[in-house]
Amino acid sequence: MRLIGMYDSPFVRRVAVTLNLLEVPYEQSNWSVGRDFDRIRELNPLGRVPTLVLDGGEVLVDSATILDYLDEFVGPQRALVPRAGAERRRILKLAALATGAAEKGALQVYETAFRPAERRHAPWVERCAAQMHGTLGALERHAREATGAWLVGERLTQADVSVTCAFTYLCEAVGAERGTHVYPALAALATRCEAMPAFRAAYAAFFVPQPPS
Repeated sequence: MRLIGMYDSPFVRRVAVTLNLLEVPYEQSNWSVGRDFDRIRELNPLGRVPTLVLDGGEVLVDSATILDYLDEFVGPQRALVPRAGAERRRILKLAALATGAAEKGALQVYETAFRPAERRHAPWVERCAAQMHGTLGALERHAREATGAWLVGERLTQADVSVTCAFTYLCEAVGAERGTHVYPALAALATRCEAMPAFRAAYAAFFVPQPPS
């Protein structure tokens, strides 16, 4: 398999971490949606990452679709999301909240990194920040109230992977945990996960891209 995208994307990274956890061999093409946009569009007409090229040449797009395929690929005993039931719904909800928060963080980055200062819309950035922090607050409450060893139950699931990848990204990209916004339970989860080899092997420090001159 070949994973297209850079690890500084939380969406690419959650796929890469999942591949590592499931011990599925893959190669990474470290392509940027800016620098390598045309090459990515040859595989994915949206020009977005992650994109996963299977061994037979089939191309999968969107991280949720890719993760669903990987669970099917390894079978229900190893899958990070159960096939059915309340636990599946909780995991998918937490993962969806995490990726939604990451999207709101990315929109803040794009507004400040690519839009000229005189055209930036402060109310829009503030709205995205409010959505991001509201979601992180909900995830923090869940993490504090979790009764098992992990966010959902006694084993690591896609909820832990997606929440950790999103939280690490948001802390690095927009300083999500600072000032009056502190999320100790999420920080503890991220510290625990980021120490694992599967996470360390798929990490790239986030940097704010500079607008073209």
